[in-house]
Amino acid sequence: MFSTKLSVVPATRPAAAAMLACAFVLSACSSAVKDPTAAWSPNKIYAEAKDEANSGAYDKAVPLFEKLEGRAAGTPLAQQAQLEKAYAQFKGGEQAQALATLDRFMKLHPASPAIDYALYLKGLVNFNENLGMFSFLYKQDLSERDQKAAKESFETFKELVNRFPESKYSADARLRMTYIVNSLAQYEVHVARYYYSRGAYISAINRAQTAIADYRDVPVLEEALFILYRSYDALKMTQLRDDTRRVMEKNYPQSEYLSKGFKSVDGPWYKFW
Repeated sequence: MFSTKLSVVPATRPAAAAMLACAFVLSACSSAVKDPTAAWSPNKIYAEAKDEANSGAYDKAVPLFEKLEGRAAGTPLAQQAQLEKAYAQFKGGEQAQALATLDRFMKLHPASPAIDYALYLKGLVNFNENLGMFSFLYKQDLSERDQKAAKESFETFKELVNRFPESKYSADARLRMTYIVNSLAQYEVHVARYYYSRGAYISAINRAQTAIADYRDVPVLEEALFILYRSYDALKMTQLRDDTRRVMEKNYPQSEYLSKGFKSVDGPWYKFW
């Protein structure tokens, strides 16, 4: 019986290189991801992005809004896409990205009829980011904390109210401004009380004085005065103690602090939502 054995001739180096290059190209072609939105109209992209956002899939909505920005560039739909993207980023927990998107929108479209909404949303992003700062007020010991987000939120809402007093977003912005002011004042007073409870009377006096100097017409200033009064008393600073008591009696004639001391508080009095 006749048989033969085929021999394999080693490939030359150039041939091997060519084969590898071909394999790489084929691999790249096979792994390329096809854009499913390539044939979609801008309106279809917008509808799909809205569906994803409405279902809470913000991570899927954001890239669709980004595609729409490019496809509908120069049109009102592109502007809408920017705002919708900022909202999706905000709801998806991407505060920094949402703020960057809103700043870009306001820079590119300063005359847009949606500027009031952009300002409102920017204030809301900082406002919500800041809620965590105040949630701890009655749950743990305090230390210095950054109040930048709260103050930026206030300034943005203030700009909205001043520029667009008749905007449908201005009424809510005013409420949130009041909340922020009360919260910041309460923060200072709570820190002052924290120091007082630990015998750091000078620090308590400094924080209470900061609240009194920086804020007006907020209920928590009654407690700030009481902390001053008690701290001066603890330090045997009788003249300042008596002066502070007179101020309290004049401004808060029905105050229960002087008769009952510090109040027991279960939660923030200023919580609106």
